[in-house]
Amino acid sequence: MLEMAIERIDINLRIGPDVVDLTAGIQAAVDRSGVADGFVSAFVVGSTGSITTIEFEPGVVEDLKDAVNCLAPPERDYAHERAWHDGNGHSHVQAALMGPSITIPVRRGRLRLGTWQQVVVVNHDNRARKRAVEITIVGQKSADRR
Repeated sequence: MLEMAIERIDINLRIGPDVVDLTAGIQAAVDRSGVADGFVSAFVVGSTGSITTIEFEPGVVEDLKDAVNCLAPPERDYAHERAWHDGNGHSHVQAALMGPSITIPVRRGRLRLGTWQQVVVVNHDNRARKRAVEITIVGQKSADRR
């Protein structure tokens, strides 16, 4: 029988691009759910946030920040700016390119990630944000976790 658990992780992020490791928080949610085999979905609420996986080390984090700023430079003229004058047109484009969600397999109660692979949330906005990350865990509990 499939089980489902729902949690929310609230996280404070600095002016973007800011990258924060969510792996431990997601694993803790899986632990609380008791699910042994299935999947977890993480979705960041808001149109200027994204979720992905990277090796969470300072060099790769800086490379990711540089890459998203190259793809959608903050100083470019955006139609969004002409409409709203809020300075964050690039934030919406960066977030859309990276995407708001990720699905991760759960095997034997653990996130099935590579050795150097962590789940990160990214704030692309031109101001600090408190982001909600919605976590949905679906799967089967093992006989000893029921």
